[in-house]
Amino acid sequence: MITGRSLELFFVDGRPDGMLTAEVFNWTGHVLRLPKTQLADGLKRREAKQTGVYLLLGENDFGELAYIGEAENMAERLRQHLSQKEWWNDAILITTAGDALHKAHVKYLESRLVEIAKDAQICPLENGNIPSRPSLNEAATANMESFLSTLQMVLPAIRVDLFQSKKRPSPSHSISEATSRVELELRLAKRGLRATAFLENGEVIVESGSQLVSRWVGKSKYHEHVQLKHAHLLNSDIVEVGPELSVFKENYAFSSLSTAAATILGRSSNGRTEWKLREDGRTYAEWEEDALSKLDTNE
Repeated sequence: MITGRSLELFFVDGRPDGMLTAEVFNWTGHVLRLPKTQLADGLKRREAKQTGVYLLLGENDFGELAYIGEAENMAERLRQHLSQKEWWNDAILITTAGDALHKAHVKYLESRLVEIAKDAQICPLENGNIPSRPSLNEAATANMESFLSTLQMVLPAIRVDLFQSKKRPSPSHSISEATSRVELELRLAKRGLRATAFLENGEVIVESGSQLVSRWVGKSKYHEHVQLKHAHLLNSDIVEVGPELSVFKENYAFSSLSTAAATILGRSSNGRTEWKLREDGRTYAEWEEDALSKLDTNE
């Protein structure tokens, strides 16, 4: 049974892009998002001087970049990074309301977060290898995993998604479930390209074996974020790269039909018309229009 959770965001200076704190009811964790432009004010805060794990987020000449670290005094460590790492724009400081984390706790959290981020392959890390985990007893390990579980709910809510893997397992649907599922196909005849996908839980899941172009051909100026996603996939082990066409080695989730289509075709795309239903060849837009016309809005 899925139960709801209550997340409290506090915008310290009243701006959505400024400093903010995030807490969850009945969770000891405390998260502070700190823009680099507000570093001086942020490092004066009590939680910044505590033992914790921190993320540095920004970009270099090759695109997005992140770094995961731990410190017994995060304010001191961030002061060091100010001169040693110039590329970051935001810091995420993770600790507890009562400063209950000790060195072994944060080293465990650092190791697990690096491991999760490297597996997700959403954003490159400046970290090299995965740090070794400290020896924690069974109870402490369980506590840290529970802490991580809630943290992975909090971070996407403040636009930190590098731990949210887009890889998806193949579904084990019954025949009746499969027939009611919206199954889609995208083709580019002149390139011999074919991709298949299905809709699930608000995501577009492109299936393993689907093809995508190996080179971006669209105008990068207007779709830079999709071009970066395309390049990132080609540099990951999610895709087997070929000279003209590459292949998804596993199911991969996209947030929208257009982002999925543009990434696959290497150019701007209207996903609602590019994707077609496998069963009858209608575009997704036509299927959606038919489905909406059958709804009784007076019920």
